[in-house]
Amino acid sequence: MDSIYSYTTTTTTIGIILSALILLSNYTVCEAQLSPTFYDTTCPNALATIRTSIRQAVSRDRRMAASLIRLHFHDCFVLGCDASILLDETPTIQSEKTAFPNINSARGYEVVEAAKRDVERICPGVVSCADVLTVAARDASVAVGGPSWSVKLGRRDSTTASRSLANSDLPSPFLGLAELISAFDRKRLSARDMVALSGSHTIGQSQCEFFRGRIYSNGTDIDAGFASTRRRQCPSSGGNSNLAPLDLVTPNAFDNNYFRNLMQRRGLLHTDQVLFSGGSTDSIVSEYSMNPQAFLSDFASAMVKMGDTDVLTGQNGIIRRICSAVN
Repeated sequence: MDSIYSYTTTTTTIGIILSALILLSNYTVCEAQLSPTFYDTTCPNALATIRTSIRQAVSRDRRMAASLIRLHFHDCFVLGCDASILLDETPTIQSEKTAFPNINSARGYEVVEAAKRDVERICPGVVSCADVLTVAARDASVAVGGPSWSVKLGRRDSTTASRSLANSDLPSPFLGLAELISAFDRKRLSARDMVALSGSHTIGQSQCEFFRGRIYSNGTDIDAGFASTRRRQCPSSGGNSNLAPLDLVTPNAFDNNYFRNLMQRRGLLHTDQVLFSGGSTDSIVSEYSMNPQAFLSDFASAMVKMGDTDVLTGQNGIIRRICSAVN
């Protein structure tokens, strides 16, 4: 018969079906183990302890809020949300800290480590670094006026890292829209998730080397006055590590001004402006520019979704005592 629904089943086919069902069952159980109440019995003060630590860190350095959100993003996109980004280099571990997207760029390692130490004092060996980092990202958002959300907990920590995957899987600031959408799709994040998560650029700063080409391009996709202003901090050569805020207008407030900037051709990075450049995401940018609540709600939802990426639970992974090293 020509129908795709063949009723002829071989032993091999049965084996494949059973294996698939087992994998699906394991995945479902794994997902079910993540719960906002995971530590309610084993470490009831964990979340309050992390929150206090993060608030103190952000009050000392407001830029740290953006750095912690970015650190969580860079963790989840490589091997999943497993705190692999926090591991230092060893003879057997090629640290993700030294990958091109992270070296001399990613920040906040010591803040996560301090929060972990505070939790270890009250509940030794209970709360994973992966969960500390995930909660820290949420608390960082709240600390600068951004949205809050219920963090699902129960992740365990990896015993390895991958510099090569960090180099290949973390989106470059020079990607086109189609490439960006594909990069997020590989992590099971939609184009709308991608635009919402990009809205975290409403806070934070970028180094000159990542936007120099854009502000000296004389292209039609950048406002001339904006480019001129940005050239003051970013010379045509040298000054690679000079910083400029991603949102010129309200760089320390978690708001929707980032999207208004894009509509005025004032996105600092190429991957910012490409979200509003005549492509499929223009309508989302326009919506968020007019409806801040839609952005904040979608950002929170996307952070929860990203936090579920390829997590280790149950008997997989470990609970690291310090975040920079395997026990």
